[in-house]
Amino acid sequence: MSASSDARASVRPAAVVNTEIRALWARAGRALSPAEQEEYQRLLVEWAAAVHADVVEAA
Repeated sequence: MSASSDARASVRPAAVVNTEIRALWARAGRALSPAEQEEYQRLLVEWAAAVHADVVEAA
């Protein structure tokens, strides 16, 4: 298995990450605190990686 295959295998599905993003905003119910903003940014990066992995796998 190549390094890129290992990376794809460790990425959570985009739908799971999206659910966490939605839950974060629902919990906040307002502007995000600095800690919540950091979590949101981390989740966005993870979501983008998951979407990318899905596209690469489909190709």
